[in-house]
Amino acid sequence: MKRLIFIHVLLIIQVLCYAQKNRTILITYHSSTGKTAQLADAVQRGAKTVKGVDVVLKRIEQTTKEDLLKADAIILGSPVHNANPASEVLKFIEGWPFEGSPMKNKIGAVFVTAGGISSGEELVQVNLLHAMLVFGMVVVGGDDWTASFGASAITDEGPFKNGVDVVFLKKGEALGKRVAETMLRWNK
Repeated sequence: MKRLIFIHVLLIIQVLCYAQKNRTILITYHSSTGKTAQLADAVQRGAKTVKGVDVVLKRIEQTTKEDLLKADAIILGSPVHNANPASEVLKFIEGWPFEGSPMKNKIGAVFVTAGGISSGEELVQVNLLHAMLVFGMVVVGGDDWTASFGASAITDEGPFKNGVDVVFLKKGEALGKRVAETMLRWNK
């Protein structure tokens, strides 16, 4: 009888440990000037406000296949280069695992930084989201209509010439929080 009670207690502990396992968000990005890195930090801050979430922040050149496979959600960041993602980001996506659909049903989201207004930020966001859809990911946009495709920042035009303005950093934080909350609901 004591042995049976002991086994039941062990099973309950095991179930509780599994139920409390944190979910993981991988935020990975390319940044040449540091501006995309600033927005990545903001996305991380937002994601970290949600309990039950572990956040991994890495540059794409440091991100491994194992990082992608372990993550429950992936938030990808790129600067805008002539209305296209940075070539480093495209090369990174080309290396994603495809056989057996290991990326299927992971939550995906994107953020970008662009030099000027209407310089292609939404085009780049949509291109990155399309790639995620090809891999079977479930994509999430920002938290309102001003960030429909994710977070973006203008960094070198008009009043936005001194790094990443706080208005864009707040959009990054909101995106990180939304992805974290969505990931937890999706992975119940």
